Amino acid sequence: MSSIHLLLNSPVSPAAYNTRRSIKVENGRISVTSNGRRVVTCASADVRSPESAASSAGKLRSAEVMEADARVLVGTYARAPVVLSSGKGCKLYDLEGREYLDMTAGIAVNALGHGDPDWVRAVTEQASVLTHVSNLYYSIPQVELAKHLIACSFANRVFFCNSGTEANEAAIKFARKFQRFSRSDVKQPPTEFISFSNSFHGRTMGALALTSKELYRTPFEPVMPGVTFLEYGNIQAARELIQSGKIAAVFVEPIQGEGGIYSATKEFLQSLRSACDDTGSLLVFDEVQCGLGRTGYLWAHEAYGVFPDMMTLAKPLAGGLPIGAVLLTERVAASISFGDHGSTFAGGALVCNAANTVLGKISQPKFLASVSEKGKYFKEMLMQKLGGNPHVGEVRGMGLIIGIELDVPASPLVDACRNSGLLILTAGKGNVVRLVPPLIVSEQELDRATEILLECLPVLDESNSN
Repeated sequence: MSSIHLLLNSPVSPAAYNTRRSIKVENGRISVTSNGRRVVTCASADVRSPESAASSAGKLRSAEVMEADARVLVGTYARAPVVLSSGKGCKLYDLEGREYLDMTAGIAVNALGHGDPDWVRAVTEQASVLTHVSNLYYSIPQVELAKHLIACSFANRVFFCNSGTEANEAAIKFARKFQRFSRSDVKQPPTEFISFSNSFHGRTMGALALTSKELYRTPFEPVMPGVTFLEYGNIQAARELIQSGKIAAVFVEPIQGEGGIYSATKEFLQSLRSACDDTGSLLVFDEVQCGLGRTGYLWAHEAYGVFPDMMTLAKPLAGGLPIGAVLLTERVAASISFGDHGSTFAGGALVCNAANTVLGKISQPKFLASVSEKGKYFKEMLMQKLGGNPHVGEVRGMGLIIGIELDVPASPLVDACRNSGLLILTAGKGNVVRLVPPLIVSEQELDRATEILLECLPVLDESNSN
């Protein structure tokens, strides 16, 4: 047996700062306990890859990695007790060779799955030529990616960064600068922002101020002032506040991912567009999770026929490499000058070449149609197979971003599915199962995911009774 104890900081409450966790390995089972109570157990599921022939010594390798993690990394992540070492398509493998069907895609990042040959070729070929030069110089892949994004969107200009939260930080700055630039004769131009309930825009200080969950904001207050949170979908409240003349920009996710897979209505987005047009406020769509083919449309807002002044992107754009982007209209971009914003790593040749490949594959009409078809198929299967369970409420979403609302916490189901070889996520208040598989997932793999979910549902009865 091997064990360690580590002190993890948590933003939940003062008491949570004293939470003590223990990782133990015994008889091939990895357990995580919190304050003496077992919270996660990972069993040795019989889902090994054909190449696996793990020895007795090999069974401890994952535990060794987790122990090393606890010694050297800051405890910001409550990780599942799994060490993933390789992947292909929609399958992942841990160090002991166990196979997992991936319905997480690295939190909606690996749109082309793991090890896509075209993506691998784009990365390796570019790496052998030029990786990074900074934005002091021009590079071809950055220009080509910007041209590609403009050609398939509403935008006239692109700003590159390295993540979704960075993209939203840039959009905050651009909105403030636009208002100052376009109202140069006004002593105090609009500087405030609107965000919505269940929103998630990032964890850096500006984007965090736009994120509704107090759990994330409270430990780091004061965050950026001037943000008002309104009920997602409340047309009247949004219109009234926008008409006050104080709002620089409205940030909204056409489909909320982290918040629980809630979709905006067409009327809501149209109303925001109209109110912003009337007052000069900017409309920013955060499509970090729902954009780039996830809904069956290239951009989620295309389903509504409503277009923003700026759109923020990240997760799937470079297929697993770090990238973010803000897409802007010419009207907004005209207010931005040299030195107003920047990044050392943004738009690097390696990342942009990978992103060009991802965008080229996903933007094909046939590819997008397949996402839409598989999404409808998956949603129908889930409603048919799981809908009769008393714990299952609404099954919602569009394309391959799907949420299953439960009347109890979803974490026991997540653990049970993982032990049965299926990786899934939670969302909302922890009671929503979030399914965001690679967009290349097959119907057979969706069938298997549904079967495992069905087989594991009884764990919710056990958890509820305990």
